[in-house]
Amino acid sequence: MEYNIDFLKDLPSGSVKLMQNEPMSRHTSFRIGGNADILCDVHNLDALTKILSACKQSVPAVPITILGKGSNVLVSDAGIRGLVLRLKGEFTKIRKISEDMVFCGAGVSLAALCVFCKENALTGLEFAWGIPGSVGGAVYMNAGAYGGEIRDVVTAVSHVSSDGTTCRIDGENLDFGYRHSVYFDNDKIITGAFFKFKIGNPDKISSDMENFMRRRHEKQPLELPSAGSVFKRPHGYYAAALIEECGLKGAKCGGAAVSLKHSGFVVNTGGASCKDVLDLIARIQKTVLEKKGVNLVCEIRCIGQKNSDMLF
Repeated sequence: MEYNIDFLKDLPSGSVKLMQNEPMSRHTSFRIGGNADILCDVHNLDALTKILSACKQSVPAVPITILGKGSNVLVSDAGIRGLVLRLKGEFTKIRKISEDMVFCGAGVSLAALCVFCKENALTGLEFAWGIPGSVGGAVYMNAGAYGGEIRDVVTAVSHVSSDGTTCRIDGENLDFGYRHSVYFDNDKIITGAFFKFKIGNPDKISSDMENFMRRRHEKQPLELPSAGSVFKRPHGYYAAALIEECGLKGAKCGGAAVSLKHSGFVVNTGGASCKDVLDLIARIQKTVLEKKGVNLVCEIRCIGQKNSDMLF
């Protein structure tokens, strides 16, 4: 189906960047995915609200997919219909509001925010150093590692609705849980987040960040394309240990393989398709359920056009 996206041509020059029939394998950490009809980098809130409103009012409505850094997603081999939006420009700004409060655009990388905190002697986000995602994505899924979570430092989140209206959600209403936030259950697009940190010692902050990065390099297969940990941690277990105990370490489907370095990762060893990854995930889930009685739930998000022969 072709969608009417002529309205994009009427947006002010410099407010968007458009790429047609863009291979999503170029924009995801898995290096997997078919073409998006339109990949649109949007640079300011005014353009974003106009795009959302126009997409909703179009007949048929133009589907929208939000993409951050592409680090926790698996894109269909059939690609993504409609618009894929990435937040750039003003959405990649960070500013201090007070001595210990920061507002950060959703398009900012977690790495950039970690560096900003280190340079301003703000502590609380060291655990995120090395997580290859955006602030928007991290808030959306309440990203965490090494005992820390985004909810520990986020106080409020700004967003825009599908009709182009803007608002924010504060405190407990963010409904943070394990790899979950209120944004799983609504149609809002995160545009920025308010963070509250503590004043810390720059040397200790730097040391802790280096320690977390070293542990990642030692334990995670960062040398191969992946989408990070594939499964959520099952209650009372570790997914990687269950997978290894079931003899699946190194198991392959096409170009997708269970990492030899960390069994909780599925890696692209070269030319892996979305179907390869999904077939391998299905095999892992079936084997672990049969042998261990544990149902492994995916942490990565599968997005894009569904194929009838795919578990997608």
